Amino acid sequence: MSRIGKLPINIPSGVTVKIDNDNTVTVKGKLGELTQKINPEIVVKIEDGVLTITRPSEEKQHKAFHGLSRSLINNMIIGVSEGFSKKMEVIGVGYRAVATGQLLELNLGYSHPIIFELPAEVKVLVEQEKRANAFITLTSFDKQLLGHVAAKVRSYRKPEPYKGKGIKFTDEVLRRKAGKSASDK
Repeated sequence: MSRIGKLPINIPSGVTVKIDNDNTVTVKGKLGELTQKINPEIVVKIEDGVLTITRPSEEKQHKAFHGLSRSLINNMIIGVSEGFSKKMEVIGVGYRAVATGQLLELNLGYSHPIIFELPAEVKVLVEQEKRANAFITLTSFDKQLLGHVAAKVRSYRKPEPYKGKGIKFTDEVLRRKAGKSASDK
């Protein structure tokens, strides 16, 4: 069996999980509501507050969908009960970020500021102190959407390998390159 797929999921209090006839799983919690369609061959059962997922055979595709389905449902349950967050750092002289409501304004060394409108499910917090790098914290209950938005924000100015200027995740490790060195003659 799949090591991830066979793990049961405990449903915390305050979270309701509903499975429709067409294998659509709906999860409601204090932070929001998420819906995910699961492959019809995968069987999802709820017994005594524990959700289990089984597959019909040992085919390669069934094994893949088994682990995927379990991970998607688990992320939905964690998201509506606790939520997810991504923290990013804006590095560079003159680079800054300002959040006003659902708009994120980025000054990243271009001739114009970049204004990025965030989806309603994603909340943003920008911490910038004088003479320090800005930190952007994105929070949401939808892990897939949060990752997509964070990747889009990072794509405006990826960190370059020589000085590290750009937008990077705080847990990201950059591979730095050595610059030019003076030749000895």
